[in-house]
Parts: sequence; C-alpha cells; structure tokens
Amino acid sequence: MIRVQKLMNRAAILAAAAAGALAVPAGDAGAAGLYFTDRGVRPSSRGGAYIAGGDDLGAIAYNPAGVYEAGSQVLIDAALFEWRSQYTRQAIVRQVDPNTGEPTGASFVQTMAPVTGTAPVLPIPTLAASFKVAPQWVVWGGVWAPYAAIASYPEQVNGMPAPQRYALFTMDGSALALVGAGAAYAPSPAWRLGAALGAVVGTFNSRMVVSGCVPERMFCAPEDPEWDIHSELSVGPIVAPTGQLGALFIPSRAWRVGLAFQLPVWVRAPATVRARLPAAPVFERAVQEGEDADVSFDLPWILRAGVEARVEDDLRVELGVGMEGWGMHDDILVEPDGLVLRDVVGFPEEFHVPAVEFPRRFEASLSARLGGEYSVELAGRRWDLRAGASFEQTAVPPEYLTVLTIDATKVTAAAGLGVHLGRWRLDASYAHVFAAGVRVDPADARVPQVSPVRANPPESPNTINGGAYSARANVVGLGVAYTFEAAPEGSATPRAARAAAR
Repeated sequence: MIRVQKLMNRAAILAAAAAGALAVPAGDAGAAGLYFTDRGVRPSSRGGAYIAGGDDLGAIAYNPAGVYEAGSQVLIDAALFEWRSQYTRQAIVRQVDPNTGEPTGASFVQTMAPVTGTAPVLPIPTLAASFKVAPQWVVWGGVWAPYAAIASYPEQVNGMPAPQRYALFTMDGSALALVGAGAAYAPSPAWRLGAALGAVVGTFNSRMVVSGCVPERMFCAPEDPEWDIHSELSVGPIVAPTGQLGALFIPSRAWRVGLAFQLPVWVRAPATVRARLPAAPVFERAVQEGEDADVSFDLPWILRAGVEARVEDDLRVELGVGMEGWGMHDDILVEPDGLVLRDVVGFPEEFHVPAVEFPRRFEASLSARLGGEYSVELAGRRWDLRAGASFEQTAVPPEYLTVLTIDATKVTAAAGLGVHLGRWRLDASYAHVFAAGVRVDPADARVPQVSPVRANPPESPNTINGGAYSARANVVGLGVAYTFEAAPEGSATPRAARAAAR
C-alpha cells in the first residue's frame, strides 16, 4: 500500500511538471530555422556528443531512445546565449538607364560603414518530465528551444540609413520552440527504442526595408532612401508538426551505439504585413489596404549517429556525426491575401501586391562531435567533469549569406561540471562558438533587393548581400535534474544514478 501511494505521489508530481513544461511560453529563442550551436546544459558541455551517451531527459533533443535510462525524472535547465556579429557591406555601383534599368557605364565597388548585430541575452529553457510506467516503458513530455540568435541591427549609421537595411533591422518578437511528448521502450537488455511527436510552435517576426523603386517605370535610384518601404512581417501562430525516431544498441556495459532521425518541419502559417510607404511624390496619396498573407518555408531533417565507450562507468567518451538536410530550406515565400496599394501614381488604381520570394538556397551540412565525461568521488560527493568539441559545416552558400541568418563553418569548444546530491544532480556548462569569417564578393552576391511593386524581375537585379561577415557566441548554462526512480538494474546506467535510486 505504501509503495502504491509513493507511485501515485510521484505520478502526480511528474504530471504537474509535464503540464507546466508544455504550458510555458517558448521565450525569445528561435530564428529562421538556423541553430547556431548544440543545446541543453549537459549535452552541450560534451560538445553535443549525446546521441549514444544520452541517459537523461537531455536526450529528448538528440535521441529519444536515451530517455529510457532517465526513468522517472524531472529536468529544468536554462542557458544564456550571448551572440554578436559584424557586417561590412560592399556593393557594385553602376550607372543605369532610368527607363530600362540596364547598366550603361562603368561600375565600381563601394565599401560601406560596418554594422554590429546583437541579440538579447535571455534564458533559453529546457523543461521536461518522464515517468517509468512499466519496467520496459518510459513516457515523457517537454518543451525546448534552439540556441539561435534573434538578431538586431541599427537603423542608421553615421546619420545615414544603415547599409544592411534591405536584409534586416531586427527579428525582435520572434519565438520558436519545440513542444513534444514521446516514449522509450526496452525490448531487451541490449536495445532501447524511442519515438516522439511534437510541433514547432511560436511566432516569427522581422523588420526590414524593401524598395518602392521601379526603374523600368519611373526615374529613381534603387537604394535612394526616399523610395524605401519600411516593412514588418509577423508570422504566426506557427504550429508545424514533426517527429523523431531513435535507437540505442548496448552490446556490453562498455559500448553504446546510437542512431536518431528528426523529421522535417513544413511551416505553413498566417501572417500580417505592415508597411510605411515611401516619401517619394508618387506615393504621396498612396495607402495600403489589407495586411493578411500566408508564409511558407521548410526546416530540415536531421540524421545523427554516435558511438560511446565506457570504462568502469567512470570515463565515457563519445564520437558523433550528423547530417542536416538544409537543402529543403530553399526560400521563404510570402503570398499576400488581398493586400492592395491604392493611388500610386503611374499604377492602376488598385495594385494587388504579388507574392514575394526571399531566396535562401541552403545546402545539406555535415558535423562531427567528440566529447565525454569523467566521474570522481570528492568530498563525499560524486562529480562529473565534462568536455567536448564540435565541428559544423555551414549550410549557407556564401552567395546567399545575409544578416538575416549569419552562418559559417563553426568550431565549438565546451566544458561543464555536474554534482550528485542524492537524487538531485546540478549541472553547469560553458561553450564558445568560433565561426569562420566569410567574404561575399559583390559580383557573386545573389540575394536581390526586394520590391513588392515590381511585376517582373529585372535582368540585372540590385543585390544587397555582398561584403564581409563575422560572428561568435558564448553560452553559459545551469540545470537541475531530480530522479524519482532510475532505470532498472542491468541497464547501462552509471552507478551514480543507480545509487540515487536506492
């Protein structure tokens, strides 16, 4: 009877924790599907090498099969993601025919004033709970957000309109997270299988400038501030289903092999478009009617694999590899629904704004991770010393790189510490992301200046993404896990976790 009552109490606590996790707002923690580094306090301190070695609720973002080792557990962690970038724009300046927009004379490269991008340093959470409903089954639920920058750039530099304005002012107000639930099953001592269903939820918001200049219809310069249209795109609510499958093979206590597959995410969401029309005389009487639109973009599938070696349960080292199908992220399409510009000089009385495509042209990327942890007894406590490093190939071809999502080939170095206090485990981590600098030759730049009033794309579009890019990030995390009931004896769970269950 006492045993039954304990189980009921634990179930009630876990249910409340899971409900709280699923109800918590995502926070400002997502941006355009681009994840700057691995996430989770304990996993990131191992350099993201957590596909085969994940044995707590941190595994929900890496391999759901590993959650079986967590047993009945609650995990709360948060990381402060400090990010900074710099961009020095270069553009080819040409003399053009005002009637056709075609180049008519010599050209030269103009280097503009550098701008610095920043992101708010806010806690990015993981909240999750699991419950061992039977000796072979563990179920869980949680919410977690990617470590990504919500970039902001200045609107003016040296009293002039900022040179990056045609790509981005800010993504302030964006908030993307994953909400999910799943189960892990142990059909035998050597196998763990896991599956999860969830959704990417939240909102995406961006402010930028598009051009009201139409060279083939009237006299204007493409980047004349008088023709700037300040626009804001708000996408949401976003609810995009996804799922994850995972497996662990444990041939002996010394070895674990993990494999996991994250399904793609197809985002199809309503949006609103708000604009401040140009100061040019042809727009003097113009007004915008309607603001509804539909937005679509795709986020990638992810395949992960890892092998972990364990020595006497004290030393654990994992080598992991990954492939991300970013080739799916080809563009962001904005399709207005009844959005009209009225009374623009030289246009029909009602000009229905056409669909606008923001080209992305991302490519599949590869990554590798090496990390682990070493457990020692010190001052009557068990301590976990962790370290790791990762290498990630960029998904963005240089000719399509913009300040909207700065990405580059990255190396991340990380370290962390955990201490066991009975059933409690406290974790801390630090990681630094070194990103390679990228220079986009203006002649190779392929991101055109967007103009919602241009019916046909020009043969020689004005591109807005040439120049030099750099970025880096620091991640500091703290977390706590409480284990009510660990995985059964005979699993490959470290003895510290088994001791906590006694």
